[in-house]
Amino acid sequence: MRMNEGVEWAAHVCVLLHWLQEDQGVATPVPVARLAEAYDLPAPYLVKQVQALTRAGITESVPGKNGGVRLARPADRITLMDVVAAIEGPDEAFTCTEIRQRGMNQDRPAGQFAKPCGIAHAMRGAELAWRRELAATSVLDLAAATPRTIAADARRHFART
Repeated sequence: MRMNEGVEWAAHVCVLLHWLQEDQGVATPVPVARLAEAYDLPAPYLVKQVQALTRAGITESVPGKNGGVRLARPADRITLMDVVAAIEGPDEAFTCTEIRQRGMNQDRPAGQFAKPCGIAHAMRGAELAWRRELAATSVLDLAAATPRTIAADARRHFART
């Protein structure tokens, strides 16, 4: 399965917003243009990802002169699955189209196909495992797994600009 690169950028933005909030003790909004500049991304591209995060309730937009975006809830309550679903949507990665009922099998009684085939069953199991793993990983976990020097450099970057 291949995911949109927006998932990676959205996850990084969430971690960065957590670091900045943690450092300041309050959820100070950050303009998306500054976030885009920090990662050398086109601002319109990142705006699209952040809008998806906001629609999903992961971030919130603060209007005004000192406005921007901030996490809408604590980092330990935002999972990587939340971020993936916000960017990619909630649809399953695999959709069984029941090709086994076509062609050579089209004349078989429908009752023979009452249960999902082994392929659909295996794909669903794999996807559930993948989703569980992502749901078990929070933005706080991601931030904690990042070397402290990276977080410190990010904080310094935003303190001077």
